[in-house]
Amino acid sequence: MGHLNLKTLLNSKEKYKGFVLRQSRFVENQDIKRIEVEIIPRANSKGKCSTCGTIGATYDHLPEREFIHVPLWGISVILLYCMRRIDCSKCGVKVESVPWSDGKSPLTISMMWHLSEWAKLLSWKSVSEKMKVSWHQVFTSVSFVVNWGRSRMDLSGITALGIDEIFWGKKKCATVVYQINNHRKRLLWISEKRTKESINSFFDWFGNERSALVVFICTDMWKNFLTVVKERAPQALNILDRFHIVKKINDAIDKVRNQETKELKKKGHDVELKNSRWALLKRPENLSDKQSSKLSDLLSCNLKTIKAYLLKEEFNYFWQYTSATWAAKFLKSWTTKVMRSRIEPMKAVAKTIRNHQDLILNWFEAKGELHLGAVEGLNNKLKSSIRNSYGIKTFKVLEVMLYHRLGDLPASEEAHKFF
Repeated sequence: MGHLNLKTLLNSKEKYKGFVLRQSRFVENQDIKRIEVEIIPRANSKGKCSTCGTIGATYDHLPEREFIHVPLWGISVILLYCMRRIDCSKCGVKVESVPWSDGKSPLTISMMWHLSEWAKLLSWKSVSEKMKVSWHQVFTSVSFVVNWGRSRMDLSGITALGIDEIFWGKKKCATVVYQINNHRKRLLWISEKRTKESINSFFDWFGNERSALVVFICTDMWKNFLTVVKERAPQALNILDRFHIVKKINDAIDKVRNQETKELKKKGHDVELKNSRWALLKRPENLSDKQSSKLSDLLSCNLKTIKAYLLKEEFNYFWQYTSATWAAKFLKSWTTKVMRSRIEPMKAVAKTIRNHQDLILNWFEAKGELHLGAVEGLNNKLKSSIRNSYGIKTFKVLEVMLYHRLGDLPASEEAHKFF
């Protein structure tokens, strides 16, 4: 056991009012290396009640406790302190609160912020391995930081919302609400289910005054989303999300392709549509050489699937219009053509578009105020975060991780002391 004076170094990063770093030492025992730092109360100081914050005289001391601090040079740093019990005039005998710790956590507050910053860059498993802490301690740290940030969120200036559902785990569904203003895009809310109650719970949290200031709300075509938005923010312009409109068309093409493949297989001619899914669904500019060649071959065939594909490509012109009037004429022409095509899955899409035409055309009132792919972009970040998190098993873990990664939460100065 050797002696190492780190007081100057530690004091340069953070000082604890009312407490003194007495001594430090380097401890090496077989494969374990750590730096231990003893903390004592400053002479004649009194402790603070952990329940109400009242200053009180010392009642007695508890056994020495270890607090895991931010490591130095890859070596664990442990703060050692005997917690005092305080004779509080309001609460009775209570354990004191100390500035470097939050409750019963074995991690210092600085360590929790440090772990949470790394958890934005790496999976929680990787952070736990590199920092020599448990996965649960990483989760606890991120939860602490998320709770700190969400209690201090700035919710002013929110005039555009995006509401959507996400799928995670084994066919589990959750509802997410984003802020999608051009100046700021972030996750505001996540709820475990996809119900009217889950959307109402967001508006309850958001508050009636803020809801009344919302100008645009982007959703999909789910009836419950549309109903709650109309009830809770009737002044807002409800816009149907572009991604979901395109997805419905793609789903219809896939259905046509599957049906036609089965029919051709019975006749022994299924080779034309074999391995054609992504050649038909991806944007032409995103196709590989092989997929482009496949698409060229398909376009020479007189198939329902190709007719559906050409209708999909024609619909893409809709997004290039700048006038709602001309866009409405295009929709009328396009849906009429689809209804005459006798391709049932595409006809179902055309009926849906006709039923929601007013909400689709609202895009043209929002142009310049919103980015067409705002919700889709945030969803892609969300899906990437879930994939990179490896094995999320509970909604609570999902909720904490997504708020941490996508919530754009405020951070304490503690976050940058050691990072």
